[in-house]
Amino acid sequence: MRRIISLLMENEPGALSRVVGLFSQRSYNIDSLTVAPTEDNSLSRLTVMTSGDERKIEQITKHLNKLIDVVKLVDLSESAHIERELMLIKVKAVGAQRAEVQRLADIFRGQIVDITATALSIQLTGTSDKLDAFIAAQAENTVLEVARTGVCGISRGDKVLTL
Repeated sequence: MRRIISLLMENEPGALSRVVGLFSQRSYNIDSLTVAPTEDNSLSRLTVMTSGDERKIEQITKHLNKLIDVVKLVDLSESAHIERELMLIKVKAVGAQRAEVQRLADIFRGQIVDITATALSIQLTGTSDKLDAFIAAQAENTVLEVARTGVCGISRGDKVLTL
């Protein structure tokens, strides 16, 4: 089961290392991880995507809550939430392929951010499934390079992760 856990933690040296170390020590896998300071410079928001059954996720959240650097934690997957990921993808595009790549970018609401004689670089945002579908749709075209940010998420409505 795929889960998205978002937490506020102290914006201090070593805090991220302790969170990642917790996952490593207990053999939990991190599918994606994003972290950045919040509007309060003393706090960072970390969003981690992982997978596991209910018992494993419960253990992860319990261990995270025990870390001194973690101020507050929420499992976004437990309620309605919005999630997005950013992807930059470079696709070989010459001749007739060029129009096809541009058409696919339009269908997926992507933006072409760089053009060369032999390649197009496209920026896409959306759910992980959408980005995976765009890569799969490139079957006829040669994908040269892919860079993804990992999932970033926020609860819908009035529910907020704040102090």
